[in-house]
Amino acid sequence: MNDIIDDTDRSRLAWWLLGIVLAAVLFVAVRQFLGAFVFGLFVYYAVRPVDRRIERRVDSSGLAATATLLVVALPLVLLVGYLAARLAIEIGAVSTERVVALVQPYLDVSRLVANPRELVSMLRQRDALRVGSTLFGTATAVLIRLSLALAFVYFLVRDDHRVAGWFRSEVGDERSAAYGYLSAVDRDLESVYLGNTLTALAIAVLSVVVYNGFNALAPAGLTIPFPTALALLTGVASLVPLVVGKLVYVPIAAYLVAVAARGDPSFVYPLGFLVVSFLVLDIIPQTFVQPYVAGRTIHVGLTIFAYVLGTTLFGWYGLFLGPLLMVLMVQFVRIVFTELVHDRRITPRVTAAEGLGSSPRSPSADDE
Repeated sequence: MNDIIDDTDRSRLAWWLLGIVLAAVLFVAVRQFLGAFVFGLFVYYAVRPVDRRIERRVDSSGLAATATLLVVALPLVLLVGYLAARLAIEIGAVSTERVVALVQPYLDVSRLVANPRELVSMLRQRDALRVGSTLFGTATAVLIRLSLALAFVYFLVRDDHRVAGWFRSEVGDERSAAYGYLSAVDRDLESVYLGNTLTALAIAVLSVVVYNGFNALAPAGLTIPFPTALALLTGVASLVPLVVGKLVYVPIAAYLVAVAARGDPSFVYPLGFLVVSFLVLDIIPQTFVQPYVAGRTIHVGLTIFAYVLGTTLFGWYGLFLGPLLMVLMVQFVRIVFTELVHDRRITPRVTAAEGLGSSPRSPSADDE
C-alpha cells in the first residue's frame, strides 16, 4: 500500500516538475515580447466595454471581436503611432538646417549620380548602410510586436468568456478565494487602464489641438516650441493623479510670459493660453472624461509609484506593467496576506485595506 502511495506521489512530483520546466521554457521564449503582451492587455481593457456592446447586437463573439479590433483597437494604435511619428518629425526638424550644413560640403548630387561607385563608397564610409539596416531591423521588430499585441487582443476579446468559464469550472468558482482575487484584479485593471490611461490619451489629443491652435493664432515671437512634443508630454504628465497637465502647460505659460516681457509687453496671449489650457486640459477632462471612463478609483499614491517606478525599471512598457504589478500586489494584501499571517482560511472577501482598491466581482456581474 505504501509502495502504491509512494509511486503516486513520485508520479505527481514528476508531472509538477515537467510543468515547472515547461513554464520556465515558455517564460524564456516570450520574455523578449513581454512588452507586446502587456501593451495588448492594456488595449484589451480599453476596448472591452465596446466589445460587450457590439456582442449584444451581433450575438457572435468572433464577429464582435473582429469589429472591435477594426473599429476601436486598430484606430487607437494608429492614433498613438501618428502622435509618436509627429513627435519624431518635430524633434528631427530642430536639427534639419544643421544637418544640411554638415552634409552639403560632402554631397554633390550630380557628381554622385554620375559616379554610383563613389556614392556607395561614401555611404559605407559614413556608416549609412549600417544605420539603414539598424532602422530597418527596428521597424521590423516594432511591426512584429505590434502584430503580436493586436493578435493577443483579438483572442482575449473573443475568448475571455471561455477562459473565465474554464477557470470557474476547473480552478475555483465564485465561492473560491482564487476567483475573488482575480475578479478584484480584473476590476482594478479596468479602472487603471481604461480610466487613467485613456484620460491621458484624451488629454494628449486635446493638447495637440490647443498648442498647435495657439501657434496658429499667436504672433510669431510668442509661438510654443515643439508643440506636438510638449502635447504628448502633457498627456504623459496627466497620468500622475491630481497633477493632470499642470507640469507642462504652466511652465509653457511662464515661458510665454518671459518672451512677451522681453519684447512687446503684451500678456494677452500668454494669459489666454493659460486660461484655455486650464479649462480644456484640466477642468474638462476631470469633470467629464475621467468620471465617465473610470467608474472606480485606486489609491492615488500607489498609482503614482506604479507609473514612475514601472517606466524607470522596465522602460516604455513599464507604463503598463507597473500598474499591473501594483494591482496584483494590492489585491494580494487585501484578500490573501492577512489570512496567511493569522493562519486563517482564505476566502474571496476583502479583509484588509478595504478602501484601497476594488472589491471582488459579484457572480451576477460576470457577464456584464
